[in-house]
Amino acid sequence: MRRVVVTGLGCVSPLGNSADETWNAMKEGKSGIGLITRYDNTPFKVKYAAEVKNFEPANYMDASAARKMAHYAQYAVAAAKMALDDSSLMGNAEVLENASVYLGVGIGGLEVTENTMKAYFDSNQLRMPPMTIPELIPNEGAGNISMAFGLHGATHTIATACASGTDAIGNAFDQIRAGRYDVILAGGSESTQCGYANLGFNVLHALSSKWVDEPQKSSRPFDKQRDGFVMGEGATILVLEEYEHAKARGAKIYAEVAGYGASSDGYHLTAPNPDGVCGAKAMTIALKDANLKPEDVTYYNAHGTATGVNDRAETNMLKRVFGTYAKRLDISSTKSMTGHLIGAAGAVEALFCVKAIQDGFIPPTINLENPDVQGGCDLNYTPNKGISLPVNVAMSGNFGFGGHNGIIIFKKVN
Repeated sequence: MRRVVVTGLGCVSPLGNSADETWNAMKEGKSGIGLITRYDNTPFKVKYAAEVKNFEPANYMDASAARKMAHYAQYAVAAAKMALDDSSLMGNAEVLENASVYLGVGIGGLEVTENTMKAYFDSNQLRMPPMTIPELIPNEGAGNISMAFGLHGATHTIATACASGTDAIGNAFDQIRAGRYDVILAGGSESTQCGYANLGFNVLHALSSKWVDEPQKSSRPFDKQRDGFVMGEGATILVLEEYEHAKARGAKIYAEVAGYGASSDGYHLTAPNPDGVCGAKAMTIALKDANLKPEDVTYYNAHGTATGVNDRAETNMLKRVFGTYAKRLDISSTKSMTGHLIGAAGAVEALFCVKAIQDGFIPPTINLENPDVQGGCDLNYTPNKGISLPVNVAMSGNFGFGGHNGIIIFKKVN
């Protein structure tokens, strides 16, 4: 099978509006979490979130087009533009004509659903904004990328909840290996910054709410004081390219996509299987796909949501797959800084794996002040401060509602 490499990076996140800005903030252990500004948080128990800041759609797209997009679609187009610019493919009509888009989206334009439903009921079910459906449906993010940049290969949306971004990259990887495309823009995008999402996730007892006075301390993966995840938003796009195609045009190569694995728990609508057996299966599949042994992995970017059941289950997965090496594996949850980007989580965390390889740096898990060892969280989660360390192989895992498990592996290009 053909080799696949990463040749472009684009990112909009709670830590910054570019891949470098986001990564540099992460290396410093900064939090992107603060009190909610996007809407009135007064009625809600949850008062904080990881919002995108200072984002101007006009910097990335035509203003009239932006007005017809939900926030998640705007972020997707912006990240795609940055990735294409970074890859030196912007304006290369010959390549882009045949390029494809694989975008992970867990929910779509939820703020559009909220706002237009209000208009619908306030008008006694007589009126609705004309662009309601085109804005809220989850495939329109990928569709807008295709239209904005003249991409006429397949345009697909992957919806596997919090594993969506990982699965989008994994499926794009398979398509290039199989010879169907030479270039695919792959990643994820999500924005659920609205009261409807706030209450919807909180009634599931999924969200952190007790850190109102210190919101930057609220996302606490693997810590005894964790009380749920923090809602985030943003988008990340990677340009995936066939290795020989990239070499022939003199492209900058960040890393190689080495392997992909997926599985299903078949266990519960919202909780992972606590023994981690099916998540471990996805890890094993990915390692086999990459022709790697567990001890070849330098860094594991954890799903690490800061919910008790997820943190324990993921730790169990790692112990099943890595055995005694699990104790020596460098692990971190970057959601401690970005919050949980839902459908975009796997994409931004893939970016962190690529940058970890490029820079030789393990990002920290901030707010890990008292690891929940008694609760089973007893591995090395890189507490509070990142470390400089050569990274040859980085693995990212994401696990979504409905039992979706996705694993992607990157390695240094030899």
